[in-house]
Amino acid sequence: MLIDKDTVVSLLFFRLTNQDGEVIDESSTPVSYLHGGYGGMFPSVELALQGKEAGYNLSLLMEPEETFGEYDSELVRVEPRNAFPDNVQKGMQFEGGVNDSEDQLVYTVMDVTDDIVVVDGNHPLAGIALKFECSVMDVRAATLEEMSHGHVHGPHGHHH
Repeated sequence: MLIDKDTVVSLLFFRLTNQDGEVIDESSTPVSYLHGGYGGMFPSVELALQGKEAGYNLSLLMEPEETFGEYDSELVRVEPRNAFPDNVQKGMQFEGGVNDSEDQLVYTVMDVTDDIVVVDGNHPLAGIALKFECSVMDVRAATLEEMSHGHVHGPHGHHH
């Protein structure tokens, strides 16, 4: 079966590396996703896998705009120390608003002093080109339930 919209694609493995070849993420067990714009895979990976079948190996270099976006210095904020819990530490994460919008971002604490806390709302991989490698293990038609829920059920996917 060819990979197309509303198919479940099972990857034997995947590996995500940065430009220097450092492994950012990888799977040691099969991973499945619902193909066709459901948000379970990078759109450029879906495009590259469209029409392929089990046994296909992919190696794809993706620019920041295809993954987590460009780094936005306006998402770095300096906040008063007293706006945070007493135990705030570098690396902690908090949800917060974006300027005057209702959007929420996850902010990572980058620095803590006696007076201020510096937080960054960028994804940790923003601004970085990434290489995605995978091997397609299996392709099957998605069930109606999977399509209505927008994700894979059963082995290698989501379980209810």
